[in-house]
Amino acid sequence: MALNRHVILGLTAAALTATGVFAASHTTPEGAAIKARQAQMQLYAYNIGTLGAMAKGAVAFDAGAAQAAADNLAALATLNQMSYWLPGTSTADMEGTKALPAIWQNGADVGNKAKGLVEATMAMQAAAGSLEGVQGAIGALGGACGACHKAYRQSDS
Repeated sequence: MALNRHVILGLTAAALTATGVFAASHTTPEGAAIKARQAQMQLYAYNIGTLGAMAKGAVAFDAGAAQAAADNLAALATLNQMSYWLPGTSTADMEGTKALPAIWQNGADVGNKAKGLVEATMAMQAAAGSLEGVQGAIGALGGACGACHKAYRQSDS
């Protein structure tokens, strides 16, 4: 019984600590916006990773999984993201983000790159029914992501 009580106390303490960390990261609109856009980028990466692994032959092609990943990407690319990109949430303003200040200074270019991403995800969605289709569409999809990241995302190096 004592062991169970210690386990419960430990889990409770861990949950409260995690809740405090989560709440602290969302205490400002800016912090919440950064977390929201990072979550969306993680979803992009997950779904592109699924398709990329199939395209490279690292995993067996599964038409249902490919279509689901492509459908997810199309949905993500067409979400209204305006509330995620608050001024004052760049690398110059806050820690915990990789968004360069230039993204707020080049609205027309950002819009064109976003349009390119939507087009690439729609092409992938249309092609996802076959391995050849995925292989043919993955380069443009990666290129669309990279175009924005090269210009507006802080490098990891």
